[in-house]
Amino acid sequence: MPGIWETNMNFSQRSRSLFKTIAVVLALALPTALAISSADARVGGGMSSGSRGSRTYSAPPSTTTAPGSTSQFNRTYTQPGAGMNSAAAAPARGGLFGRAGGFMGGLAAGFLGAGLLGMLFGGGLFGGLGGLSSIIGLIIQIVLVVVVVRLAMSWWQRRHTPQAAYANADASAGPGPQANNRSGLGGGLGGGFGFGANNNAPLEIKPDDYEAFERLLGDVQSAWSNEDVAKLHTLATPEMVSYFEQDLGQNRARNVVNKVSDVKLLQGDLAESWREGETDYATVALRFALTDKTLDRNTGAIVAGSEQPGEATEVWTFARRPGGAWELSAIQQTN
Repeated sequence: MPGIWETNMNFSQRSRSLFKTIAVVLALALPTALAISSADARVGGGMSSGSRGSRTYSAPPSTTTAPGSTSQFNRTYTQPGAGMNSAAAAPARGGLFGRAGGFMGGLAAGFLGAGLLGMLFGGGLFGGLGGLSSIIGLIIQIVLVVVVVRLAMSWWQRRHTPQAAYANADASAGPGPQANNRSGLGGGLGGGFGFGANNNAPLEIKPDDYEAFERLLGDVQSAWSNEDVAKLHTLATPEMVSYFEQDLGQNRARNVVNKVSDVKLLQGDLAESWREGETDYATVALRFALTDKTLDRNTGAIVAGSEQPGEATEVWTFARRPGGAWELSAIQQTN
């Protein structure tokens, strides 16, 4: 009998040791997985967000600036097969707990992290469990946390859902012929946008339009860095501003602020442009230099990114209503 008890006790001790090791790994890895990386800190969060009217689910043509493919939208109001006036009421959620808001995301991370650390030190939501039963306790904790967070985020979404962008846009007009301006529109290093004669887009994009796109690239980044939501409303569609507000809320919950400076367009060219109802669209590829750093709000210390300049290549779509100026309507990441 003593031999049997000793074997069971050794197995229980080994199980607890293994479980504690797993708990440590998970507890340390979770904040890293939920935190935004320095490469994803700039405006848009390194995600593909927004709407391109009825072409939202059609990949824009590749260009000299962005010869590869673009990522599908992680966040968009537009439903598959629909134009802008059939937009969904809320942006798509992604990740383990979604991206409905920084407060709820932080709550989820803290709740789960507390449970893991509690189990590590013998406590947690179901303190006092030991041996193999502690593993079952952890599973129950995780399931309960996920359920609670999902319910809380559903409530949060209902309270903070903005109106769909451009509800009056005419989605009945089908997309015009695809314009592929791979040759003739690519700009050289430091030369901004290039211009060529081979432009078959149904909507003519003029030099003044390209200047507006380049100006918006800097103005949007500046308003983002200053957390100036009022300014962002003058530069981007309501849908895009709703995503910016979500990301800024997450930064505030993490007690950090993202600063993007020294933005300079290095190369840009037109992927396609078209008119949809009364709305003009232009999708352009942008390669630009920037300094991207995330600072602690209290100390000003750099917690992500650096003072060193870097580069990014993204595909931006701009929309223009009659009598209005161009606004940022979508940002897509390149592959």
